[in-house]
Amino acid sequence: MNTLAYGLLSLLSHSSLSGYDLMLKIQPFWPAKHSQIYPLLARLEQKELVSCALVQQSDKPDKKVYSIKEAGLAALREWLTEPASDPVMRDELMLKAFCMSNVSPAVSRKLFVARLEHYRNKMTRLQDRLQSIRQHDGLEEGALPVYSSPYFGAFILLNKGMMTCRTNIEWCEWVLQIVPEE
Repeated sequence: MNTLAYGLLSLLSHSSLSGYDLMLKIQPFWPAKHSQIYPLLARLEQKELVSCALVQQSDKPDKKVYSIKEAGLAALREWLTEPASDPVMRDELMLKAFCMSNVSPAVSRKLFVARLEHYRNKMTRLQDRLQSIRQHDGLEEGALPVYSSPYFGAFILLNKGMMTCRTNIEWCEWVLQIVPEE
């Protein structure tokens, strides 16, 4: 099985979801399209790692909702014991930053102002999601969830995202301080 398959099992270990919902929920971790997810769900169902229930809808076509089976949980637990591969970074701005002296400072500043806005907006979204998790888990500000909480993983990932955003905001602000204004 590939990493995306384990990612789908990971999401299904928290709740039953449709293929579309899985596609939306996997995006922060792993870019995946419909064309990857649906055939993979069919293979997971064939391997009896997930089950599928058809949910009738009156205003839309019926949808399939997937649930993880015990064999899927066992496969997920086994995968969790394996070392993670090295992280992959792909950021077009890094390539542009490397050679930005080939354009005017105004062009470079525009790129970094846009990226700074992106990170500030992302920080707001992450803070909102973290607040939602705090409410769901009944946590007061500053309190940490217990390890066994179903929200523990999301809590630590949202905090990582916020730390990364803070660092990227600081970096963009620093670059904007040293790129000359024309």
